[in-house]
Amino acid sequence: MAAVETPSGKGAGDENFPVGSFLLPKPLRPHVACFYAFARAADDIADNADLTPQAKLDRLAAFDAALVNGSDDPDLAKPDRLRDSLRATGVTDAHARDLLRAFMQDAVKTRYESWDDLMAYCRLSASPVCRYLLDLHGEDPADYAVSDPLCDALQVINHLQDCQEDYREMDRVYLPLDWLAAAGETVEALDRPAASEGVRQILDQCLDGCENLMIRARKMPKKLRSRHLGAESAVIIALADGLMGELRRRDPLAERVAFGKPRMAVVAIGALLRFWAGGRG
Repeated sequence: MAAVETPSGKGAGDENFPVGSFLLPKPLRPHVACFYAFARAADDIADNADLTPQAKLDRLAAFDAALVNGSDDPDLAKPDRLRDSLRATGVTDAHARDLLRAFMQDAVKTRYESWDDLMAYCRLSASPVCRYLLDLHGEDPADYAVSDPLCDALQVINHLQDCQEDYREMDRVYLPLDWLAAAGETVEALDRPAASEGVRQILDQCLDGCENLMIRARKMPKKLRSRHLGAESAVIIALADGLMGELRRRDPLAERVAFGKPRMAVVAIGALLRFWAGGRG
């Protein structure tokens, strides 16, 4: 097989939300970076338009085998390093393997029939990230009840931001097909220069779903024992709330809806001040 990885050039600095920031305990940051590098590499494989679905599945299966069994292959260094990291920290490999299942799904599935179908995907593609962070910090698994909704909402926000790009470049549509049909729209509507009334309706329905998730997610900062992770989650919640507001007001088909670094910094500082003062993030 050719080189397993297919790097896109994207990194932590390209994400909407902080990845292993200075807010986390310094000894844990290398482990978070290791988990992110693994996930980024696997995601790049799934998103590579030049690979066939079977080629993607083969590469992701090689990642899974290396994560479980180890490997001396330099092309599988990232899953092998994550395996060492997980053994050192005592965190299960289940979260990383769930991510691989999501990326394998991305290789072969391009449509989601309903919101429930999309949430089932998010349970593999998003929830494991928060679960990994909670486990790494020694938090109570019962708090998955607030971390899962946060990561799932973040995933949907990313899908809404990228809905046109995902369709044009990968023929992937994460907007629920039943909502499209009810609005009298088809997936081809995502190729237009601006959102139609029907697409706007569906975007707002997805944002309503995210708001329902965020009701639970906003409890996360206060529930966590780790003040470091609590602060990080407060910042992420504030950024998510801000992006949801932007997506309500703006059209992701007509323009890129995202925060620049200065706006992210302002939102983050405000969230930290509220968190450290004892309020909600």
